[in-house]
Amino acid sequence: MPKSPAARLFWSSLCFTIAMAGANAQSLLVVNQGDTTLSIVDPFSQKQIAVIAEGTPTMHGHEIATSADGRTAYMPIYGNVGVGKPGLDGREILFIDLPSRKIIGSLDFGHGVRPHQPVVDPARKLLYVTTELDQSVTIIDPETRKILGSVPTGQPESHMLVLSHDGRRGYTANVGPGTVSVLDMIGKKTVAVVPVSSEVQRISISNDDRWVFTSDQIQPQLAVIDAATHKVKTWVPLPGTGYGTAPTPDGRFLLVAVPPTNQVAVVDLSTMQVVHKIDVPAAPQEVLIRPDGQVAYVSCARSGQVAAIDLSQWKVQKLIAAGKFADGLAWAK
Repeated sequence: MPKSPAARLFWSSLCFTIAMAGANAQSLLVVNQGDTTLSIVDPFSQKQIAVIAEGTPTMHGHEIATSADGRTAYMPIYGNVGVGKPGLDGREILFIDLPSRKIIGSLDFGHGVRPHQPVVDPARKLLYVTTELDQSVTIIDPETRKILGSVPTGQPESHMLVLSHDGRRGYTANVGPGTVSVLDMIGKKTVAVVPVSSEVQRISISNDDRWVFTSDQIQPQLAVIDAATHKVKTWVPLPGTGYGTAPTPDGRFLLVAVPPTNQVAVVDLSTMQVVHKIDVPAAPQEVLIRPDGQVAYVSCARSGQVAAIDLSQWKVQKLIAAGKFADGLAWAK
């Protein structure tokens, strides 16, 4: 330690700054299907700072989730094709240590299940993964990396999952059947199956757990499901068929990726109408909103980029280079 008071103050301040930077380290994670890699993006410089190879060249992951402490990422390896198409069936999930940027283990489901969407329930310290070919959501203990059981969805192609904020209810978007399954995550059973369309994609839930949203893949509209009645309450017209969705932290708006028009539509949840349309690069897939509510990140598959949208001005502030067919997004704090 330097001897002079000024030097000691400087070094103490520097050490405090470094310590706080480490404590508050945050990352945006981007799953690149085309490269079979995971990009780590610094959300402040908005640049890719690292790439982790999945090590599965014949198959790729689509989605990712992170542990509550932000140190571990969970990436199911889905297969080599899209949902409902013939091809290789994935059967494992990778565990990635984010500080060291290394794959530290995996869990084999025992047979091909096309594991897709991982969701963490921090209250119960559980990891859920949609396992399409078993028509279920598999329950995993992320600490022991062991399967604890499953929740049946009663439908094929249960592709995406979202939980209510208390973790008691789950909702899956069942792509081919065009339905949403309502799940009792504690009782491990299907509560209801909601008919929506002949095909749906993606799913999200409002901040108050009142509404569940999924995108109709036949008509350019968003289904708004009443979580109390398990019925479609209303439809929101979109500029094209929608895909990934996410509500803003204040609960006022829902952002919807619209691949056919290369836009993100902003729905005012008080009126259930589109109030903004934001141009983004080709084939927007998933929407992830930063916890502070200031920026939304949108993966754009065809350009291999992530569009960072300023939510105060409703416009793209930065295009972040990722990998080929950028898709699944997660936030690591």
